[in-house]
Amino acid sequence: MSSTGDQAAATLLAGVAERFERSSDFTVGIEEEYQLLDPGSLALVSRFEDLRGAADEPFADRLAGELISSEIEVKTGKNDTFAAAAREMVEGRLQLIELAERLGIAIGITGVHPFSPWQEQQIIDTPHYARVEGELGYIAWINNTWSVHIHVGVQGADRAVAVSTALRSVLPELLALSANSPVYLGRDTRLHSARTQIFTRSFPRCGIPDAFRDWREYADFVELLARTGAILESTQIWWSVRPHHSYGTVEIRICDGQSEAAEALAIAALGLACVAGFCRDYDDGRALPAHQRGVIEENLWRAQRHGLEGEMIDLDRGVARSTAAAIEALLMWSEDRHEALGIGPFLAPIARMLSEGNGAQRQRALLASTGDPAAIVARSVARTRTSAQEALEAMKVVATQ
Repeated sequence: MSSTGDQAAATLLAGVAERFERSSDFTVGIEEEYQLLDPGSLALVSRFEDLRGAADEPFADRLAGELISSEIEVKTGKNDTFAAAAREMVEGRLQLIELAERLGIAIGITGVHPFSPWQEQQIIDTPHYARVEGELGYIAWINNTWSVHIHVGVQGADRAVAVSTALRSVLPELLALSANSPVYLGRDTRLHSARTQIFTRSFPRCGIPDAFRDWREYADFVELLARTGAILESTQIWWSVRPHHSYGTVEIRICDGQSEAAEALAIAALGLACVAGFCRDYDDGRALPAHQRGVIEENLWRAQRHGLEGEMIDLDRGVARSTAAAIEALLMWSEDRHEALGIGPFLAPIARMLSEGNGAQRQRALLASTGDPAAIVARSVARTRTSAQEALEAMKVVATQ
């Protein structure tokens, strides 16, 4: 064991447990990743540097690069309520679209781009992503994916780790609901989330983590990775749920990006409801789930392959049920948290998604009717804007009631 490795491990964990102890429950931050597109061809364009450079403060501070220069991320700040985070997310979406249009760039969101080849994309010039590309090569090159991430404040390091472990069991439901990437390289892949295959099942230290009992067990694992040179920074742990070292949050990272703003908010609200439900159970002394990774992975495969159209294993009873029923069960289990969190109106679109279809189902239907993957991108561009305007108007109505 080298002194350099020991120092790296100490640096990665310095002050992190204390940050969780100072964290506040159920603060919310949302991150959305957007495609940068040519308005004519609707292909991806490498314009991140142009777009980021044209942004004025303070909006520029909310923009970040995400591996390829045809992608940009817009982050909210830390918000005390979900409603505040939702408004900031939607306003940020509209602000980005306005800025991009001035530069001749179209903006859309789907989990993968339906036809632009990965070979034409460029890695952005940052030290972090230079390390990623240098280490992963092809795995990094093909990672042309877009997602929505949800950060939820959880006070207490042991509590945050326990809740992160429990959330592993509901990641498949969140993925199935959010699935929005069935068409890739011009073809219907037969997957509802090709993004999951390209990123989650390719990157190291990704997907479903082990079940950690407490902060010490989690920290020991991070120390091992750092000591042995596996990671240089905590963000090289790309799990689909993780304690975030810088923010003192639990971060849910499983969901495909959403063209429809109201559906992005519904998915984020359900993620928040699950965090709050597990915190309730932890505080009441009830044992949180720590199911075996293998059976969770089976449900994750079903979500990736069939989206809302399949079945999942009830992990407690060992029987199959429809994916829609599994999602409805999550809503019922967390229902006593909804009013206090102010998320009832934001969860409403889930019922429509379960009955009428989600992004993946709409994409597959559009490709089947038109035979043109560009039609999917055209609708994404239109709905990325219009749905944000609709969501903003809906929030104004709720605020006056």
